[in-house]
Parts: sequence; structure tokens; C-alpha cells
Amino acid sequence: MNIMEKFQNGIESVLVPIAAKLNSQRHICAVRDAFILSFPLTMAGSLMVLLNFVLLSPDGFIAKLLRLESFIPNLADYQSIFSPVLKGSADILSILVVFLIARNVAKTLKADDLLAGLTAVSVYFIIYPDYNVVNDVNNLSTKFMGAQGLFVAILVGLLVGEFMAILSKSKKLEIKMPDQVPPAVSRSFKVLLPIIIITLSFSILNFMIKKVSPGGLHEWVYTVIQSPLTKLGQNIGSVIVLALLCQVLWAMGIHGPNTIAAVRDTMFAEAGNANMLYIAEHGTAWGAPYPITYSGLFDAFGAYGGSGATLGLIIAIILFSKAKEQKSIAKLSLAPGLFNINEMVIFGLPIVLNPIYIIPFVLAPIVNIIIGYSAVCIFKIIPPVAYGVPWTTPGPLVPFLGTGGNIMGLVIGIICLAVSVLIYAPFVIASSKASTMGENLEGEKAI
Repeated sequence: MNIMEKFQNGIESVLVPIAAKLNSQRHICAVRDAFILSFPLTMAGSLMVLLNFVLLSPDGFIAKLLRLESFIPNLADYQSIFSPVLKGSADILSILVVFLIARNVAKTLKADDLLAGLTAVSVYFIIYPDYNVVNDVNNLSTKFMGAQGLFVAILVGLLVGEFMAILSKSKKLEIKMPDQVPPAVSRSFKVLLPIIIITLSFSILNFMIKKVSPGGLHEWVYTVIQSPLTKLGQNIGSVIVLALLCQVLWAMGIHGPNTIAAVRDTMFAEAGNANMLYIAEHGTAWGAPYPITYSGLFDAFGAYGGSGATLGLIIAIILFSKAKEQKSIAKLSLAPGLFNINEMVIFGLPIVLNPIYIIPFVLAPIVNIIIGYSAVCIFKIIPPVAYGVPWTTPGPLVPFLGTGGNIMGLVIGIICLAVSVLIYAPFVIASSKASTMGENLEGEKAI
């Protein structure tokens, strides 16, 4: 057994069991799936920001290019049509997440998932900061309804989901209604006592916490936990470590992005939302408060074609490979690869457990992340990639659209694609030779 095989077997024996357990652990799954389910709404908000400041702003790239203001008077006034979408997406992210997490946990434990989610929303506002009274009118701050309240939302969702499942299974706490009672009423009464116990318990807990921390649980958690976690994300090393872990897991046949989603989204959700709100206010990505985000570096520069920057691999195989089978797979994978769908390459080529392709699969995204980081944070030739862009956007267009139509973003994107092709090229040639040798040996045996 050679060194590569020993290394591969060692990683497989250590990482695969750990990753498998993480992927089946109900709390991690609940958090991960909550962010996945809320993604379409947050993406809708991001797209509205992109539409407002690229198309409907007189200074926007497309508006300038097509000179829209010359034949659409008061172009910027139409932004008010789409701006409210943010209020129903990014601005209430924590409320969406707390409901979904509690629902997911309760569903896994075969409890009433809908009422668990509703109870979690109730608890979230029970421990929410008090009203601000202005001119005898109660005003509720929106500060912790968005990404700043995410950590508490995750905590509340997990706890309520667990408690709801435990208490609702107790026969002593169950109120049975006659058969004539409508199902919806009977369902509500069945878990009435568990809901009262949960909401009352959190209310007492909130009262006790306010004695120590007047700002309540939200302020305390944000100051002690979430703010440092967000700051930790403002480090290129954090993005590289998460990207590295994602790629290694994929190379072992485990869905890397899904496995790290809970940690990744908790670290970077606030930063992404803050950038989006900054753009909504200022109309530009220049000066965005969080230039380093996972999506702004990994997705924007290191994931062309999907995880592993496999669009570069597909192009490299078409250009340099002489292995007919690999070339056929690459040609079939080109169209989906343009839109960042790469399961055909990962499992069909394959990349999974392939000692030749694992190295560039891990290396190419890391190199491109460093290139993107240098362009944004060191040389500052492009603004942060802060506009929300759909994950199916073709590679180099991601930094172009994500910077609000900055032409240098497109240039950097093309450079990253070229670099990934160059990184994959020698491994493609090696794999091609290995395949050709294998085909020759089989031919000789047949003779």
C-alpha cells in the first residue's frame, strides 16, 4: 500500500464516521435545514437590493449602460416598489429561523411540529427586549429580529423543540377532548399545558436574567457570544478553514456544505445581512462593513462550477485529457457545471476517494479565495462582494454582479477561473496517462 492510499484510508477512517454522525445529529440537522428553508426568502431580499441599485439606481451599472434614466423619468422612485421585500426577509430572519428550528426538532422527535414552531416564536418574543415608550406609544425595536438575534433564535428553537417533545408525550399533561370536538381544537388542547409550562418557564428565566443583565438575554448573548463569533468570521483564516473542511468532506463522499452549514451560517449570517442593509442605504458595496464573508469569498471566487471550483476541472479535461471516458463525462458536465451543479463530476468522474483529483479539488478553491481576498481587502481594486447573487449564477459573473456590476470584479472572476484550470491541468494530464495505461494493459490482456 503506497503513501497516498495510507493517507486516504487514514482520513476516511477518521473523518467519515465523524461527518456521518454530524449529518444525522438532530440539532445540527435542525439548524442546517432551517437556514436552507429560509434561504429563498433571504435570497429574494438580496435580489431586490441588486435590482434596486444595479437597474433602478441612476448610478447602477445596467442603468448607466442602457441609459435608462433618459427614457424612464424618476427612475430611482421605482425602488420603493421592491424595497419592502427586505422587511419580509432579511429583517425578520431570526423569527423565521426560530420557528423552523423548533419545528425541525419536534418533527424529528415525532411531536407536534407546527405548535412547537409557534411556541418558539412566542418564547422568542417573551425574552425579547422591552418596548420603548415614545409619546405613550409602545415601540418594539427591530434590532434582534434580523441576523443580530440569530444565536438566541437557534438556542430558543432547539430548547423549545426538545421541551415540547418531552412534555407533550407526558400523559399527565395531556388534556383529552371529546370526539365531537373539531380536530384543530383537540390538537391545541392536547399540548396546552406543555405550552403554558414552556412559556411561563422562559418568562421566569427572562425575569432572572434581567436582574443581572438589564438588556436581557438578547443583549447578553449578542455581546458575549454572537459578536465575537461574527468578528472571528472577519478573518481570512476562518473562511479558509471552513472551505478546507468542506472540500475534504466532499472528497470523502460527504456533502461538505451541508455538514458545515450550521457553523458557517451562524458565523456569517449577521455580516451578510449587515452588508445587504448597508447597500440598501448607501447604494454601493464600497465601504460595506464586513468585507470578509464566506459567500463573498468562497462562493464568489472559489466555487465556480460548484464546490472544488470544478468548472476549471471540466475545462482542463476538455483541453488536456486524452482519456475518452473522462472527456465524455466532462462534456456532459459542462452545461450543469456552468450553473454550479457538479454532482456528475464529483460522483461520475469520480473525485470522491480519487487520489489524483483530491489535491486540486481542495487546493483550487483555497488559492482563488486568497486571490479574491487580495483583490478586495489588500489591493482594494474591487468592492466587497456584498450583493446577493443566486447560487446558480455562472462563475465569473458572481463577483461581477456581487459587487454591483464592477467590471474589475468580472476580470478577477475570469482570472480565478483560469487559475483553477491551471491548477487542475497537471492532475488531468496525470489522470489521462493513468487511464491510457490502464486501457493498454487491458488490451494486452485481451490479446
